[in-house]
Amino acid sequence: MLSQAIGTLDVPWYIGTMTVEIERIQTGVRMEKRLVKVLKAVAELKDMTLGDLLEGIVLHAFEGKSAFSAQTLKEIDQFRNIYGLTLHASDSHRLKERK
Repeated sequence: MLSQAIGTLDVPWYIGTMTVEIERIQTGVRMEKRLVKVLKAVAELKDMTLGDLLEGIVLHAFEGKSAFSAQTLKEIDQFRNIYGLTLHASDSHRLKERK
């Protein structure tokens, strides 16, 4: 498939001409506070909704691909510093919510 990197996600070049109709549902997902702040900042930077950003990240992860360009990863690092996000992928199975 022909594609080009557009800031955040590797988007097919024909994105404007071909669409896939989907049904979205509302979900009440709980996530780590600083992680959500970083995600919201990235979504705002890329002029996307948080839901659209999360869908893109998950779809890329399901295919073993990175959802972000090198430039966006640099921007994410800046947001991580701003919001004090020190968690890493290796922490993902060790998180325990404060009581």
